[in-house]
Amino acid sequence: MNGKRQIEIYYVLFPKKNNRLLMMLFDALDSLKGAVFAVFLIFTLIFRAVGVSGSSMEPTLQDKDWLAITSIAVDLHRGDIVVVTKPWERDIPIIKRVIALPGDTIDIDFDKGEVFINGELQNEPYIAEPTHLQYNANLPLKVPEGYLFVMGDNRNDSLDSRSSKVGLIENRYVLGRAFVRFYPNTQRLERLVK
Repeated sequence: MNGKRQIEIYYVLFPKKNNRLLMMLFDALDSLKGAVFAVFLIFTLIFRAVGVSGSSMEPTLQDKDWLAITSIAVDLHRGDIVVVTKPWERDIPIIKRVIALPGDTIDIDFDKGEVFINGELQNEPYIAEPTHLQYNANLPLKVPEGYLFVMGDNRNDSLDSRSSKVGLIENRYVLGRAFVRFYPNTQRLERLVK
């Protein structure tokens, strides 16, 4: 090439003004796609949305409330609200409150409506009324390892561990612990017991 260098020439093209609006729209759609994907991952892997059906958890939860539950590293305590998927005759998940943990002994004085855990009277400000509905539970009962005793807050209108139809809940059937109600109004669900 007899000593001559070839110089490369590059051109930068700027979009016309009416194309800028189109580019901004594409950028917004791309961002929205990423946000929707992130929300999908969060609600699939970390949190789940669960609807309340029925009155067994009144007054804490109402029919048609929506809860966020988590199943990641769930360390359950007395007073936690859990979603249980244990197979039973109705074949639907249930939402109940953890009353007794493995190793606890539960007893209920159905005449007075009082619940005792390990001989200690429980303070239960969340219940609708005292516990008079007995079902067929053989109490006092020591909860075995790997199981929970659960009851609804509306004690006299709740099918729960007091009945052999539900019974003790094996840990593997706990789908997750509820931590916030997000519909119809947002409220953090606190443990209301010691």
